[in-house]
Amino acid sequence: MLDDDLAILEVLGDVLEYSGYKVNKLSRGDKVFEKINEYHPDLILLDVMLAEMDGREICRKIKQDDRSADIPVILISATHDLSKCLHQKGAPNDFVAKPFDIDNLLDKIEHQLAAA
Repeated sequence: MLDDDLAILEVLGDVLEYSGYKVNKLSRGDKVFEKINEYHPDLILLDVMLAEMDGREICRKIKQDDRSADIPVILISATHDLSKCLHQKGAPNDFVAKPFDIDNLLDKIEHQLAAA
């Protein structure tokens, strides 16, 4: 899970862990490939608006790399409607708009994990 807002990172991480998921939290986009190689995640939650990088660009790089292209990515955004980009090259597998309903997010996570 990648978000530069530490409060969101902690709260959402706690909710996901309580729901039975193992969560690796990352607050900087420049370490994402290092962490992917280290942990081999089943899914990536990725905020769009990061202080030093654009989450959409990180998503494109994840999807273009053969080592990570099959990992489902769910983008989270408070300012962008990403539904229209879901079928473009390098697109996320799904997106969630902030503020989001936690049950909706958990449903999307479960759906992506079941499809993988």
